[in-house]
Amino acid sequence: MCRFLLWIGILTCLSSGLLSAQQVADTSFQVDLATKSFPNSDGPVIAIDEGHHNFHTIQGRYQTFAWILRKDGYQIKGHKGKFNQQSLAQTDILVIANAIHTRNVKDWSLPNPSAFTHAEMDAVEAWVRTGGSLFLIADHMPFPGAAHQLASRFGFEMTNSFAFDKRKRNPEIFVRADSSLQSNLITDGQLPEQRIDTVVTFTGQGFYIPPEANPILSLSDEYVLALPEVAWQFEERTEFRPAADTHQLAYREYGKGKVVVSGEAAMFSAQISQGKYKMGLNQPEARQNIQLLLNIASWLASK
Repeated sequence: MCRFLLWIGILTCLSSGLLSAQQVADTSFQVDLATKSFPNSDGPVIAIDEGHHNFHTIQGRYQTFAWILRKDGYQIKGHKGKFNQQSLAQTDILVIANAIHTRNVKDWSLPNPSAFTHAEMDAVEAWVRTGGSLFLIADHMPFPGAAHQLASRFGFEMTNSFAFDKRKRNPEIFVRADSSLQSNLITDGQLPEQRIDTVVTFTGQGFYIPPEANPILSLSDEYVLALPEVAWQFEERTEFRPAADTHQLAYREYGKGKVVVSGEAAMFSAQISQGKYKMGLNQPEARQNIQLLLNIASWLASK
């Protein structure tokens, strides 16, 4: 454990440095799509949450996320305020990426209250149950704490953790060969060229899924979940849990609607720090993450 803590300490210094240097969207990264799902750009409306101090927004760290889906023909807009029946009525797919409570905007320590009021969670649950599609993304601590109550409405149990590979790999690579990447409707795609064989993530958390859900990325006993009191600060007293039976990406149907939950956010972004460190879709190893994002959107959009 001491050696593992030392390795985490080194990773902590690197990651803390990246955060302090500010992660920004890599605006130079471009994607060419061979085909367009909605050639007339009249696809389903995707609303990206920007009303809960989100770490990832359309004009910020999810600029590439929004750009790719817009290029595929979806109609992209920001959701600025609280969730309610009226605000969700004109939305087909709701994306919530790393929402956080006001208390934790500048303080990534415990406690991490819910980013959403009970009325908002009631509205989102009812909207999904009657046909809406939700893409809920909550990265490492403190973001799972902020999304835990909303995720539980759909049967997912988030851990307010950091998921670390004990094999000391960074970034994390999930492949079909060892079943860390599961075969299912989303990873197989509708056409041969949409098949996903490799997915790359960047730390994140591990969460538990309900029996009705289908895993996409699964964590094995080679992983450990670290639950610090302060983000990126790991000590001898930090709680560590086995990561077996937890997952980093999964999906399910819920009533007439659909839900996809991700425990990692950077995998769908293209970010750069200090003008040189690339993280997300702009990393060569992560290029199949682009098709994964398109497949997820396609599944959420289908009725």
